[in-house]
Amino acid sequence: MPLHPEFRDILSPTLDDAGNAPKDSVVLSAYSTMDLVDKDPDEDDPWNLPELQDTGLKWSELDAKGKVMRVLTSIVKFILLVGFLYMFVCSLDVLSSAFQLVGGKAAGDIFQDNAVLSNPVAGLVIGVLVTVLVQSSSTSSSIVVSMVSSGLLEVQSAVPVIMGANIGTSVTNTIVAMMQAGDRNEFRRAFAGATVHDFFNWLSVLILLPLEAATGVLYKLTKIVINSFNIQGGDNAPDLLNVITDPLTSAIIELDKTVISDIATGDPAARNKSLIKIWCKTEKITTLLNITVPSAANCTIGVPCWVEGNKTWTQINVTETINLERCNHIFAYANLPDLAVGLILLALSLLILCTCLILIVKLLNSMLKGQVAVVIKMVLNTDFPFPFGWVTGYIAILVGAGMTFIVQSSSVFTSAITPLVGIGVISLERAYPLTLGSNIGTTTTAILAAMAAPGETLANSLQIALCHFFFNIAGILLWYPIPFTRIPIRLARALGNRTANYRWFAVIYLLLCFFLMPLTILGLSLAGWQALVGVAVPIVVLAIFIIIVNLMQTRCPRYLPSRLRNWDFLPRPLHSMAPWDRVVMSGMAFCGTRCCCCCKCCQKTEDEEKGGKERKKSQEMYDNPALTRDDEPLEVPKETVKATQL
Repeated sequence: MPLHPEFRDILSPTLDDAGNAPKDSVVLSAYSTMDLVDKDPDEDDPWNLPELQDTGLKWSELDAKGKVMRVLTSIVKFILLVGFLYMFVCSLDVLSSAFQLVGGKAAGDIFQDNAVLSNPVAGLVIGVLVTVLVQSSSTSSSIVVSMVSSGLLEVQSAVPVIMGANIGTSVTNTIVAMMQAGDRNEFRRAFAGATVHDFFNWLSVLILLPLEAATGVLYKLTKIVINSFNIQGGDNAPDLLNVITDPLTSAIIELDKTVISDIATGDPAARNKSLIKIWCKTEKITTLLNITVPSAANCTIGVPCWVEGNKTWTQINVTETINLERCNHIFAYANLPDLAVGLILLALSLLILCTCLILIVKLLNSMLKGQVAVVIKMVLNTDFPFPFGWVTGYIAILVGAGMTFIVQSSSVFTSAITPLVGIGVISLERAYPLTLGSNIGTTTTAILAAMAAPGETLANSLQIALCHFFFNIAGILLWYPIPFTRIPIRLARALGNRTANYRWFAVIYLLLCFFLMPLTILGLSLAGWQALVGVAVPIVVLAIFIIIVNLMQTRCPRYLPSRLRNWDFLPRPLHSMAPWDRVVMSGMAFCGTRCCCCCKCCQKTEDEEKGGKERKKSQEMYDNPALTRDDEPLEVPKETVKATQL
């Protein structure tokens, strides 16, 4: 059957007059086929929530014994999940104690320099560094409250420090996200779910810190609230989670957190004290002692003063602390310095944290199958019907605030949902409002705690807590109500894609945002505002220029000069991470051959995976009919011929 003329013209390079491929014909490269292999149209979007398939038998297909075994297995898995989650939360508590032992006194020394704290930018980075060092925004906030109560720090100067504490507390769930680096797509989602908190805090600070420094809006607003209400002291915030975790964590370590506050407030005796609590039950006894003074003018007012011979005597109150009961934790009898105990606990807590996280993820992947996964995803990720879909996010904010209020730690709540984002149970769009609610929840706990302060310090303590609360409310108003302004989600997704391709970049991001950049800004602040402005302003201007050019390259490149339509005119390491990736991979390969066998295994697995993909592409290329070099004529599908003849 003759071919249609148009179809023959298409196949003319490879067919003779009879419709056969000549033996001496030159076969062209199958570029189109390779493009189809490289860009698989069926490839899933890595940001889509994965379907957790149920590989087992359906409930209706099981016999009585099988149903009993499935129920028992589910109960055992649930108990194990609760146990691993309990150990996970306890390891976070021990991790915070370890960081306080390692850097707690340094944190107190940082807070002691009041001249630096008067600089808003320096106060911000000090809040970040101290919170990272002690791994607890509650601890750093309590230090600030102690300094304000003692008159060493003004409330207005403490507001930037509270903002920094809000940033520093997000380092914990970023560390947790790095534990899921084994699977590329899980790591992509988990790291984005963790860093959406970081971007929200940093963007809020970029807007609100200059506004606060120029107008003092948060200070004035909270001052009005404090003066408007006759606020009385209340009870302490409910301690629900610590009631459960304290039996285990107190058996490992107990700290005297007042030492850090005493160092910050300038008590010289606190420097020689250990943070490790040795005596858990003490009693203070105040007695009157007779002492000699140089003259009657030095006598204590209101107490007897007399002269015997050549000496003048008076009486003073002396408070003596009597140790009644020794603590029972592991390190109560260990004669080790704080640094050594801190490093031991740091290694131990990170090991338990990683182990529990891996086991939690595996158990969740095992339990969330079939209909269970469908129900959970429907509950967590489905919006309300139109026109009430916008309400869903605000309910998620309330849920995040309530859960954080219950566990009394935003770090615990955000660290708990991070692996759920990684395995695909919670979407990034739903994790964002949950995180915002967590920020509010941790401030409400601080407000209740501040209301339990003594009457003379109640106003200042409550004002600082309200500054923290209104800071987060203002951030939510900036970056959530209008979908276009939800920039932290887009930035977190972009960072997730980058770290999924170059997983070592996650470590660079962590060190840069929470250590190197704050330390650099702090050093410039110590050198004076001239040095800070002289270095920071050009960097900020350059960063703004790069962001604008990147946006224009994507949206409207025709308005840019031809040279700026891409960054190819720059050296490749300045606009591509591929050269840096080769350097890092070379270093890891050297480590694999010289240091440990684990890197070899990882490298071998990656090489096998790449080899498998290459073999698949090669096989598909060889299966391409256009590359066939046989003596047989090239067959054209009958359906195609019929279609061309119509």
